[in-house]
Amino acid sequence: MGERLLTLVRHGQTAANAQNLLQGHVNHPLDEVGLAQVGLLGGALAKIAPVSRVVASPLLRAQQTAQAITEGLSKHIEVETDPRWIELNYGDFDGQPVSSVSPEQWATWRTDEHFRPPQGETLAELSVRVHDAIDALLADSVSSHIVVVSHVSPIKAAVAWALGVGVEVSWRTALDRASMTTVRLDAKHPALKTFNVTL
Repeated sequence: MGERLLTLVRHGQTAANAQNLLQGHVNHPLDEVGLAQVGLLGGALAKIAPVSRVVASPLLRAQQTAQAITEGLSKHIEVETDPRWIELNYGDFDGQPVSSVSPEQWATWRTDEHFRPPQGETLAELSVRVHDAIDALLADSVSSHIVVVSHVSPIKAAVAWALGVGVEVSWRTALDRASMTTVRLDAKHPALKTFNVTL
């Protein structure tokens, strides 16, 4: 088998992220713009390499994106759901405007991977579950191009894994809606091939 690929897809736009709201476990659907965005992804992903598997976060916006991807492929693939790819749990911040987080909280969040939003999840905890999910994909020795549909924070944690750096690098990267990020899926020598490609 040749090079194995993992393409991480961020879901399309929702009304909440269009309004600059923090969107963690809150379960919004894609809006009209988001549906148009994700309708283009299947063909684009197939051009990278034939898609072997499609795995998605359980949240509706990710599931809708994954379904749109499979509809754009030449062969039918069932969407698998893996809760380890769910967005960071923002706790009490979930669904709130970004401006509702105080400057002091933002400063701590950006410098401490163990910062926990009230009733939420730390970036360190998110990193552990994303690494577990990647280990499960590494154990699949058959699939040559796996597509995972997820969210900003898990995708950034996966990029940190590929680069061999800490999850705090997340704050130095920007990820657009309906973007594609491809890494070489290799336990010993992972590598970031493309980042934040949009159509």
